[in-house]
Amino acid sequence: MEIHPKITPIYQTSVFKFDDLNELEQYFGEPGSRYMYSRNGNPNSDELAEAVNRLEGGAGAIATGSGMAAIFAALLAFCKAGDHVLCAADIYGGSSSLLNAELSRMGITVTYVPFEQLYDLGQYVQPTTRLLLAETLSNPLLRVADLRQLATECHKHGLKLVVDNTFASPIITKPLGLGADITLHSVTKYISGHSDVTAGVVVAADAEVAARLKQIGMYYGLTLSPMESWLAVRGLKTLRLRMREHSYNALAIAQFLQEQPAVRAVYYPGLADHPQHALAKEQGQGLFGGMMSFRLADDNEVVNGFMQRCQRFPFAPSLAGVDSSLSYPLGTSHRYLTPEQQQDLGITVGLIRLSVGIEPAEELIKDLQQALNA
Repeated sequence: MEIHPKITPIYQTSVFKFDDLNELEQYFGEPGSRYMYSRNGNPNSDELAEAVNRLEGGAGAIATGSGMAAIFAALLAFCKAGDHVLCAADIYGGSSSLLNAELSRMGITVTYVPFEQLYDLGQYVQPTTRLLLAETLSNPLLRVADLRQLATECHKHGLKLVVDNTFASPIITKPLGLGADITLHSVTKYISGHSDVTAGVVVAADAEVAARLKQIGMYYGLTLSPMESWLAVRGLKTLRLRMREHSYNALAIAQFLQEQPAVRAVYYPGLADHPQHALAKEQGQGLFGGMMSFRLADDNEVVNGFMQRCQRFPFAPSLAGVDSSLSYPLGTSHRYLTPEQQQDLGITVGLIRLSVGIEPAEELIKDLQQALNA
């Protein structure tokens, strides 16, 4: 009896068998024609990588064990010992920790570029500079990078542009179509969407770079497991619907927060007074995502009391699930920055980051209202 499943089964196997030596030679002679060892490739991880590759319009992709592994692979695709990397200053704290702690051990140096100077890189470029790492929507203050202008500036200086597109997702922005050389995701967040997977994906605009990424993934053992790949593919199927609801809810909450006396500032690109609102609207196809930040008084008791009173926004250090949550950048994602760096980036005691889910917006607003009123 032949079996024709509607969805790809889970290939929960570490190795694949061969009938004879001719099949083995076929594996080595025709890459992609056979599977041998799941670290080198598995139908489930390949399905996830190719699905995100198609969404981003790339020439090839790999699925990795986490978003951090995706960043690591993207950097190694272009860098070697002795090279220099530029990085947007307001980036996820884990990314800067990777650059500072681990790439320095490999002999790769880094310089951080303030957001306002990203489009004038001349003063930062060195003879050994290879790339710029930036985010579509910055974490945690939701600044919007003009990716087309950024790509032009990078290529003018012979640099590659690597864009972390996690906050936006390919439903909102496709960095490769705006000139980026690599785009990557923490699949843990919006692509999977259900807070039950830890994964990453790296997508290359060039086929040779994509081949290099696959080599890196195989040699460093970055490959994603079959089960988590399968779960991520399942989540990906509802990404378009989820991003619309995330965006709708987030805009409603941002507008509500702007009217609250206890809230000192709201950071959401969907607001008309956001400094890059017009750019976000054009680059994001009218959607602005489900992430935002806002400020209360710089008082630990005020912040902690608010967080404890929230019932629909549990305190969790991650983001982008279907269920809403809140996070505290000063104590989680950016805690390892120096106090000076935190101050420069505006990451203070009163800053709270919201990941707005797909629950009814009125229920979320009601919960925030009672927490702020108290």
